[in-house]
Amino acid sequence: MIRVVFFASPEIAVNSLEKLADYSDIEIYAAVTMPDRPAGRGCKIKQTPVKESANRKGIRVYQTSSISKDRELIEELKRINPDFFVTFAFGQLLSQEVIDIPKCGVINLHASLLPKYRGANPIQWAIINGEKETGITTMKTVLKMDAGEICYSEKIKIDKSTTVPELVIEISKKAPELIYKTLKDIYEGNLIGTKQDEEGVTFAPKFKKEDGIIDFNITAELFHNKVRGLQPWPMAYLCRQGKNIQILETEVSDTDSSNCEEGEIICINSSGITVKCSDKAILIKTVKPESKTGMCACDYANGMRLKKGMKL
Repeated sequence: MIRVVFFASPEIAVNSLEKLADYSDIEIYAAVTMPDRPAGRGCKIKQTPVKESANRKGIRVYQTSSISKDRELIEELKRINPDFFVTFAFGQLLSQEVIDIPKCGVINLHASLLPKYRGANPIQWAIINGEKETGITTMKTVLKMDAGEICYSEKIKIDKSTTVPELVIEISKKAPELIYKTLKDIYEGNLIGTKQDEEGVTFAPKFKKEDGIIDFNITAELFHNKVRGLQPWPMAYLCRQGKNIQILETEVSDTDSSNCEEGEIICINSSGITVKCSDKAILIKTVKPESKTGMCACDYANGMRLKKGMKL
């Protein structure tokens, strides 16, 4: 029986926790996750999705805001004497002391094809940068962020309409089997990791709220990629008349824009608002005005009395 402590917090990791717990040769002894926090307009205390899942499965839960400084939890993890730690979007860096606890090491599931997109937001940056494929990678955790030896990887296709939530679902589905194969093969001595090619390293840094600001001084393709890739936060948004308008859905358009200026409305119809970018046109299909729900862009245009030739 392979004894595992599972470190994670968000929804993307839930399927992996539950599927691993169902394997007859895996014992998920405990889950380590972030503390309960207030969320939503009512600021109600909310558990992490991983804690909720662990409770449903009868798995003991430890919560910490800083695993590397939590002496009580560190000593408890040493007492548990696990074979592996598995980390998946845990959101905290592990100290060397913590990394050294499990007998067979720490395995991290990273949502990219390492060495590309090391860091906090690999899914979002792959879409923003127009990648045609991404993937998942299991790696042996070392002190340097996402720099350990690669165990296994699996490619995932990205098409022109793929959004972050859709890609998250696909990664969530594929992750459990890859993690299980990695644990099993290392435990049985059938896997030797592969060093990452440092020349191929790229990074996926965290976003700030202002990173969501978007304008029409970029190509239509980049505009479209940002709308898809900045979900679910900070979201792509325009600022008009002092209010933010989230752009929820777009499509690169073949509409003739040769005689238009950047940001100029080319046409408004039932499909949405077509606007000139730096090279060609973008069709804005769905928007969410400030303090309102999502709506068809044409309804927004009608409500704001937007017309062809105006700047958006």
